[in-house]
This record gives sequence, structure tokens and C-alpha cells, in this order.
Amino acid sequence: MAEPFVHLSVLGEESPEALVIRPDGLYVDGTFGRGGHSRRILAKLAPEGRLIAFDRDPEAVRAAAEIDDARFRIVHAPFSTMAEELARLGVAAGEVDGVFLDIGVSSPQIDDASRGFSFRFEGPLDMRMDTTTGVTAAEWLNTTDEKTIRRVIDLYGEERFAGPIARAIVARRAEKPFATTGDLADLVASVVPRNKKDMGQHPATRTFQAIRIEVNRELEELRTALNAAGRLLAPAGRLAVISFHSLEDRIVKRFFDRAAHPERDLDPRLPIPVSKLPKPAFVDVERIRPSEAECAANPRARSAILRAGTRTAEPWTNIEV
Repeated sequence: MAEPFVHLSVLGEESPEALVIRPDGLYVDGTFGRGGHSRRILAKLAPEGRLIAFDRDPEAVRAAAEIDDARFRIVHAPFSTMAEELARLGVAAGEVDGVFLDIGVSSPQIDDASRGFSFRFEGPLDMRMDTTTGVTAAEWLNTTDEKTIRRVIDLYGEERFAGPIARAIVARRAEKPFATTGDLADLVASVVPRNKKDMGQHPATRTFQAIRIEVNRELEELRTALNAAGRLLAPAGRLAVISFHSLEDRIVKRFFDRAAHPERDLDPRLPIPVSKLPKPAFVDVERIRPSEAECAANPRARSAILRAGTRTAEPWTNIEV
């Protein structure tokens, strides 16, 4: 019998503490995963509190059925659509007390060979977070032009060998289409030399990350979700976001910076009195890292950064990040 997937919630203590300001309030977990953070949020809520969770992974939605709590509800949808989905449930802008996002791939997704997220396991080259819709990584690799493949691997993987990898992909698929994780991992390993500073890193690490981000439109989803959270939050509501790599964290950091300091977008040469300067939409922005003890117990926590802030009463205007 296969061993059950084990998922340790990163910053599991700090996240609910940064999020829940009213135990009787309404909260949103945009990334249910396997429910670690949702369960901890529920533990902090009063009987009158409510938690609505989202996930686009059907496996996560099935896992959510294990939570038998009248205060909890799961929605099968990406967090980028939370505003529209909440509106269908009768929740309007300005009525949410906290929004939580845990960005990236969950451990069960990575460790399940059938999902195709990892080069460590032989399986179908899928990589979709929602297996009910969209193109697989294999379909994308087998049909996308070389220029686009190179751009994606360079931009989302920050891979300096993006050009040679893209050329090799196009040449290889002409002989045999990509179908498995091993097909891609072996191809990239034949092109990219081992990192002498980190011999433990597989040459395909950055390429797999880049294609996963592209297939799932992860950064676009994040940008949309951050602005949706800004609209949904009530005054004094909290937004808490965990990111795991620089591309995600750069977006989250810029979002909070621009929301907390809108005056920085103005031309400093303009003679605008202080009373006329735009007011911040978020205040009390903080940055939290996992403890050494957590990183020792869960190595995947090492790159995690939790950023959180408090919504003001200022009318929301979408922020470009």
C-alpha cells in the first residue's frame, strides 16, 4: 500500500497569528492545499466565524471534505477568481476580514509522480494544478515555438542556458514528442552542465519551475488575486501571503510597497501639498521568516517569506505589479 503524502504547513503558527484579527470574522484561504493552514485558522475562530477556502486542484477539494465544520466551505476555483466566486455566495467587496495565500506547489503535488511536477519521479509530464482543464506541460512543449520556450525558461526559470535548452527541445520533439518527466529532465541534463557551486541541484530544476509557472499562469494569477484581496478586505482586515521564490516574492513585495507608499509613484518635482498626497491602502506591513527550528524540521520552509499588512479605509484602486 502506498504511503500517504505528508504535508507540513510552512509558517503554520505565524500565518494565522498574522491573519486573524476578529475571531468572529469572515476569512478566505485562497490556497487550501491539504488544509493545514485552514485548520489552524479555524482553530482561532469563534463559533460565529467563517472560513471560505479555494483551490483549483481537485485532489485538494476532495481532501477538504474531511473538514466537518459548519464554519467552513470549500470552492473549486483558482484564487484569482475569489472576488467573483464570493459575490455568488453573497459576499461583497469590503466584507472580508482576512485573506491568506500560500503561493506555489504543495508537497503532495510535488511528491505525486502522476502529477508530473518533479524531475525526481518518472511520470506523465502534466504539471497542471487543475487537472480538469488547460494544456499539459507535454502539450505545451510539443506545440510552442522555440522563441516562446526560450523566453519562458529565461524569464520564469532565470536559466542562463535557456537558448540551448529551447533549441534542444524543438530538435528532440521533431523525432519524438515529450511525454514524461524523464523525457524533459534527461534532455535538459544533456544540455546544461552541473552547477559547480551546488552539485546537488539537478540541471532541470529551473526549467521545470519555468514551465510549471507558464502552464498554470501562476504569476498572472497572483497579481489578480492580490488586487482582488485589496477590494475584498474590510478596513482593518489583513492580507497575509507566503511566497517561496524570488519571482513570487518580488510581486508581493512590490504590491505591498506600492499600496503602503502610493506617493512614491508621483513625480517628486510636482508641488503637491502633503494634505493632497494619496493615502495608503495598506499599513503595518511586516515580513516574517521561518525559525531555524522549522527550517531544520522542514527544509522546504527555508525559502519561505510571509508578508502581511493591514487594509485601510482608502478606496481600492488596482495596483500594477
